[in-house]
Amino acid sequence: MTVDLKFYFSLFLRRLHYFLVIALAVAGVGLTIAYTLPPEYRAEATLLVESPQIPDDLAASTVRAGTPEILQIIRQRLLTRASLLELANDFDIYAERPGINPDAIVADMRNRIDFSMPNRRREAASFVNVSFQASNARMSTEVTNELVTRILQENVALRTQVSGQTLQFFEQEVERLDREMGVQGAKILEYRLQHQNALPDSLDYRRTRQASLQERSLQMDRELASLRDRRARMVELYEQTGRSDLNGDNLSPEEKRLQQLRDQLASALVLYSEQNPNVRTLRAQVEALEAQVMARRSAGTAGGENLSAFELQLADIDGQVDFIVQQKTIVEGELDELAKSIEETPKNAVTLGSLERDYDNLRTQYTRATADLAAARTGDQIEAQSRGQRISVVEQATVPRKPSAPNRKKIAAASVAAGVMLGLGFIALLEFLNSSVRRPADISSHLGIAPFATIPYIRTGRQMMLRRTIILVALATVAIGLPLVLYLLHVFYLPMDLLIQKVLDKSGISGLIDSLR
Repeated sequence: MTVDLKFYFSLFLRRLHYFLVIALAVAGVGLTIAYTLPPEYRAEATLLVESPQIPDDLAASTVRAGTPEILQIIRQRLLTRASLLELANDFDIYAERPGINPDAIVADMRNRIDFSMPNRRREAASFVNVSFQASNARMSTEVTNELVTRILQENVALRTQVSGQTLQFFEQEVERLDREMGVQGAKILEYRLQHQNALPDSLDYRRTRQASLQERSLQMDRELASLRDRRARMVELYEQTGRSDLNGDNLSPEEKRLQQLRDQLASALVLYSEQNPNVRTLRAQVEALEAQVMARRSAGTAGGENLSAFELQLADIDGQVDFIVQQKTIVEGELDELAKSIEETPKNAVTLGSLERDYDNLRTQYTRATADLAAARTGDQIEAQSRGQRISVVEQATVPRKPSAPNRKKIAAASVAAGVMLGLGFIALLEFLNSSVRRPADISSHLGIAPFATIPYIRTGRQMMLRRTIILVALATVAIGLPLVLYLLHVFYLPMDLLIQKVLDKSGISGLIDSLR
């Protein structure tokens, strides 16, 4: 199958007006934009992120944020709305456009500022490039240098603020822990004073003291029993015999006999009960002799003298008994207190142990916080003297000699090429969509017959004139009118760069472009 180039060329000539309209429209718009866009100058400064001057193993800074994190924080602070508006007002960047919206200023300033992040490779040096695009070369340089100054100030302020806050935190922490240790120590002291007799430290002593006092109490009981028995015997002997001697040397035969019977009765009671005949006989004999002895003693002492020696002996025994009773009362009171304190000791030990554990924990935290405070002071001094990681200027921004944008030749060439391609594409699209019969070969291919002759469509002179007029008007419109409208919009409504940015924002293409960057 051969391609009929002559036929397609004739089609192109018949539709040449479509090609010219599209090509001129696109090229005209591109050329107008290329030569109406204001010149943009971009001054650039280079910064270096230096490593810490003091090794971390000797003295470490308390600022642990990495270079990318710090630079991102600085970048966000520089690109805040307040900072950008202040920068625009300080340098009168929009003096020629007094009625511009603050939102538009912020958006345009963010597009003008370029803040490149450093290389993430560890072995490579970290360089930061900062630039600002402006229509004036000197303004671009001044704003770029101002951005560099603010970056350095923000870096110093950020690092010193972080180190200062760290130092302040540990100072407050040490002060708080010291205060809590004092309060806890006072609680322990107060508790010890309140329970000083029931603390676990003296438990062994109190148990030993308790055993000693219990032994002493038993000894006092034995002494009291002995004294009371002695007194009872003396009283009984005196009542029976009228004498106070216990040896029996001065006893009468009746009294000696009574003493023997009493001994026999006591021995019998050990072996027999009260109902035993022997016990009853002995008791009756004892009672009879007691009555006889008492009668004789009453008769003998009716007019006699008082036994002062007996009374003295009784008084001495009673004094000893009273003294021992008083001592026993004291000992029993002390034993009660010791028993109570020993009983309370486990509970006090648990409470005191809890208080002391809290104090030990506070002391451990205090020791650690004190060490951290010393490190924080060292880190703060490192940042105050700029001995840690810092940003330095490698190259200040200089006034650019020629604009960096726009590339007018490139835009013009691209617009012309785009116009030609769109025009050709439009003609090809029309040809692809047109399925009508336009030449004898189409009749033969579709109907299978050979035509005898072909008669072309012949337009009248009026039709030819009207068609040519429409084509010329369309060509004049796209070649002259469209660029003129764009120029008038640029001069009287909105500069071309802002107009293009506004169109991109309205259409959503600007956000798509920013996401692809």
